[in-house]
Amino acid sequence: MITKRACIYPKDIQRITGRSERYCRMLINKIKEYLDKEPHQFITVQDFANYSGIEEETINKYLID
Repeated sequence: MITKRACIYPKDIQRITGRSERYCRMLINKIKEYLDKEPHQFITVQDFANYSGIEEETINKYLID
């Protein structure tokens, strides 16, 4: 079984959206605020998919192991 990462980082979002790393860090902070997460908590692929409207399968294609 191939395991994929559960959490998503700014560099991953940058690859998916083509936006700058700074924008992606800001977006992660917005998602954390929207989901009522603490600053130390991670954003999962599912969290990002629900917020952005991009399917999880599409996001998983961009994740680098």
